Amino acid sequence: MWVLLFFDLPSVSKKERKEAALFRKRIMGDGFTMFQFSMYIRHCATEANAEVHVRRVVALQPPRGKVGVFTITDRQFEQIKIFVDRRLQPPIAPYQQLEFL
Repeated sequence: MWVLLFFDLPSVSKKERKEAALFRKRIMGDGFTMFQFSMYIRHCATEANAEVHVRRVVALQPPRGKVGVFTITDRQFEQIKIFVDRRLQPPIAPYQQLEFL
């Protein structure tokens, strides 16, 4: 599963900029990686694990602004086409899951 996180947060006042920066810092601490400036992604091993991270995002969001969370399967995510400077980029691979024996 992939968790896609989209947000538009106000950043006019110093307090709003601080809240937005803290939100970004906290979601990165939860394993999200920047995909684009206001879009972050995180790979999860299971749907249940994805739901845990969705609940964390809900708890972390600032009091103002717009936050959207979307979950998709690995199979759906591998259909993405990413272009940089008009060149198609290789697909993003899921993170390696560590196993303890």
